[in-house]
Amino acid sequence: MTTTTEPIADEQVRLGMYRMMQEARLFEKRAQDLFLEGLIKGTSHLALGQEAVAAGFAATLLPDDLVYCTYRGHVHTLLRGAPMGALMAELMGRANGICGGKGGSMHLTDVAHGAMGSYAIVGAHMPIAAGAAWAAQERETGQVVVCFFGDGTTNIGAFHEALNLAVVWRLPVVYVCENNLYMEYTAIGDVTAVANPAADRASAYGLEPVVVDGNDVDAVYETAVRLVERAREGGGPALVEAKTYRQGGHSRADPAKYRPADEVEAWLARDPIPAYRDRLLTSGVEPGAIDRVEREALELVDRATEEAKAGPYPDPEALGTELWADGGSAWRS
Repeated sequence: MTTTTEPIADEQVRLGMYRMMQEARLFEKRAQDLFLEGLIKGTSHLALGQEAVAAGFAATLLPDDLVYCTYRGHVHTLLRGAPMGALMAELMGRANGICGGKGGSMHLTDVAHGAMGSYAIVGAHMPIAAGAAWAAQERETGQVVVCFFGDGTTNIGAFHEALNLAVVWRLPVVYVCENNLYMEYTAIGDVTAVANPAADRASAYGLEPVVVDGNDVDAVYETAVRLVERAREGGGPALVEAKTYRQGGHSRADPAKYRPADEVEAWLARDPIPAYRDRLLTSGVEPGAIDRVEREALELVDRATEEAKAGPYPDPEALGTELWADGGSAWRS
């Protein structure tokens, strides 16, 4: 498994990744608080503890690259560049949300920033990401597609179908398995024949097996730089398995009592954010620069919260807009 203790990027990039992780963590913690206040309805799936995977890849991508993710997609959408206030407003179902309040937590999309959607159906976005990569290849745009998915997706047919075509057509797509060790309530190891559910299957499609420490943002960044640039230069797809851990349950309805206490304790001790703060200090980054990042991240979340709260609820008539069909069958002909 790839891990690193040595700086692999300049200080500006490393502070940028720390900023991304701080903003992501504080945003989701605030979303959790707003849910408890009754301002965010329904369920949502938080990525607390998994921020290093998103930040490491986000730091490598160009503005016109495309990202697809799962319903645990707040962080990926945010780090792709979606405005935080509009993202928070979407979670609150407000008209000033990035989808007008119609998408909510599980269907976040900001095409202008290359955030091509978070998908509630497990594995559904993997073939779509392959299609987007094929379009980029045909148009010779130089774009790379990055598709994030959970460990449970590796036992879904779409996982295998998408990988197969990506290799056959040498598509510029990087598939990233965020292996947090659990599907919904079941440990992935209990229902999978191999220890690394994504990487151990890579060779079946002629791909390099890549396992990276998903709690080490430097290691993720190093891996992302290599594979994203290879895809951009025509080297074909890649499959990455990032080992990480969600600090909470599958969703807000899940207290996660099925996880052993010692396992949870061990992973909490490997929280990627304080660990990276310590690494930055050890490598000579000024404490004041780190403190400024933390302060500015909190200020940004506070402003985003107030912007979201100030937004109106959508007009009920908005439900009848932006539809693909009118309910009839005329489209069939």
